Amino acid sequence: MAEAIAIGNLTRRFGPLVAVNGVSFTVAPGEIFGLVGPDGAGKTTIMRMLAGVLSPHAGTILLDGIDVVAAPERAKPHLSYMPQRFGLYEDLTVAENIRFYAELFGVPRKERIARGAELLEAAALGPFRRRLAGNLSGGMKQKLGLICALIHTPRVLLLDEPTTGVDPVSRREFWAILYDLREQGVTILLSTAYMDEAERCTRLALLHAGEIRSCDTPQRLKQAMPGALLAVPAADPRAVRAALGGVPGVLGLLLMGDRVHVRVDDAARAAPLLAARLAGPNIAHGEIARVEPGIEDVFVALVGDATKAEAA
Repeated sequence: MAEAIAIGNLTRRFGPLVAVNGVSFTVAPGEIFGLVGPDGAGKTTIMRMLAGVLSPHAGTILLDGIDVVAAPERAKPHLSYMPQRFGLYEDLTVAENIRFYAELFGVPRKERIARGAELLEAAALGPFRRRLAGNLSGGMKQKLGLICALIHTPRVLLLDEPTTGVDPVSRREFWAILYDLREQGVTILLSTAYMDEAERCTRLALLHAGEIRSCDTPQRLKQAMPGALLAVPAADPRAVRAALGGVPGVLGLLLMGDRVHVRVDDAARAAPLLAARLAGPNIAHGEIARVEPGIEDVFVALVGDATKAEAA
């Protein structure tokens, strides 16, 4: 089966800054593929090049077999791009925004009415169709933006950090819609800085400084993390982190709420060393236990190890 998206050696510069450096990956039809990384990692730049609104300095982009670099207009009917600040018209109602985007994409009236009603129901926005977009909550605005992006039934959906600033309940509802779209065969590529959202994707590309550090399923990425992970719960996790720096075998330390995740080379050997170090200054803590890493642990480990290697 041909890839829905195929990117090869994609590069983009802004003056002396290399925002995207030789990025390559493929996305299968019906997949939810995530670009994960901090601000400045290159996520939005990749999205904009995929959407045909920004030209790369090097590399190839194929979308449903169409060369986006050579023929961006040919690709546009096949995709929909929802940027971080989607262009809703706040002085139009929900229904008027949907009609505007349907006409923009050339959707026939009969199809627009049927498709709009279906999407409104899926997003639970039917009762608000006459409300001004400017009076919607943040989560409702994002769902309306998604409806407008889907009104012409694209095969590929590009979402740039679609749930930033959205409350947890609306985020869950938004993801329920994405899962339904996947069942319908829509290919979804999204960027996110939320690590819990990254876990929901079928595959992930971990981006740092414009480069892909690793790309695989969430489970395989976690299995491939160098070392083992120990969790140290404590009332003062910052004191724990400060105390454990420099303990032999410790590869990395990460604050995670009320505990510290400690990446070590050998869990059995490191656990008693950690307990002994905390006993010296009498820092209270709970049981030190081995835990499964999350995507945030994997990302910090990969970026940290790569940075150390580059410095060496």
